[in-house]
Amino acid sequence: MQAVKMYTTAVCPYCIRAKQLLKARGVEVIEEIRIDQNLQARDDMMRITSRRTVPQIFIGSTHVGGCDDLMALDASGGLMPLLQSA
Repeated sequence: MQAVKMYTTAVCPYCIRAKQLLKARGVEVIEEIRIDQNLQARDDMMRITSRRTVPQIFIGSTHVGGCDDLMALDASGGLMPLLQSA
């Protein structure tokens, strides 16, 4: 299974929802980068993604986007193949 990295904050309901979906799809480990505790991580996230909102989700080297993007990817049947690609 591909590595999953997620930029998050402590009180983000969308981050919680995204983590729940990923865990339901078999993801055991999510590397969380808390941008509310690390301003450099926030700057890095904005530089890499050109977005300011959380979550920002990466599966392997693919930037999936936010929670809505993740949900849409799952609904279209694209999430599992992306998670399982090597």
